[in-house]
Amino acid sequence: MKLHKLTSEEEKVILFKGTERPFSGKYNDFSEKGTYICKQCGSPLYKSSDKFKSECGWPSFDDEIKGAVKRVPDADGMRTEIVCANCGAHLGHVFIGEGLTPKNMRHCVNSISLEFVPADSNRMETNDTAIFAGGCFWGVEYHMHSIDGVISTEVGYTGGHIEQPTYRDVCTHTTGHAEAVRVVFNTQKTDYEKIARMFFEIHDPTQINRQGPDIGNQYRSEIFYRNNSQKEIAEKLISILQQKGFKIATRVDPATTFWKAEEYHQQYYEKEGQTPYCHVYTKRF
Repeated sequence: MKLHKLTSEEEKVILFKGTERPFSGKYNDFSEKGTYICKQCGSPLYKSSDKFKSECGWPSFDDEIKGAVKRVPDADGMRTEIVCANCGAHLGHVFIGEGLTPKNMRHCVNSISLEFVPADSNRMETNDTAIFAGGCFWGVEYHMHSIDGVISTEVGYTGGHIEQPTYRDVCTHTTGHAEAVRVVFNTQKTDYEKIARMFFEIHDPTQINRQGPDIGNQYRSEIFYRNNSQKEIAEKLISILQQKGFKIATRVDPATTFWKAEEYHQQYYEKEGQTPYCHVYTKRF
């Protein structure tokens, strides 16, 4: 994941979950039109149209950009913390039931956790997400993470029929899950088709329920599309490869819940200083 360097003051709030003094933040009394993005990773978090004056001393929003903010129990056992869903940066807390707006919700956010992009600015970055399964997720993530324009990657399990599966569960071959990689990318720097092409070139899409020495349905080749555009691109690339003579086994199915894998699986090869044993780039297009 590519992160911006933080100042010591920013680290106190964003990394160590501190709180800036009330009424001191630059976005508390601020009403320009645009988008508020994460100070650490640049992901869009809030639209100015959802900002309102609550007189609490911190910027307040009654909604977030879909999928951009994650809620977690606060360490105090009483409140709900909000963090950037992409990088985990601490934003503040969310409160429900105050009756301040029709949506009845208040995201109380530290200004220092945010950066503002004016509506007429060319700096606004648009992110999208892709999900692929192609054998051991260590190797797929290793190659996907290296693509220019990719913001972050994480490995997990998807396409199965039980909730919150563990690695041990998936390895029983009874849950239906595939080892998969979720890729967040900047659409101004790359696009879904380029990433999907790479997917087909870093694993063998002709193998069924295996990849190299790894055998089992969790190692199947599958694309989990999030919209019709992604589906059409995946099917187009499969057709191109079939015309080239490849007997493609890759499945194309709608995305379902993605369960993040255990932490020791994340960026495995990078942490271990190794390279994939069964995922090697092979030009196919």
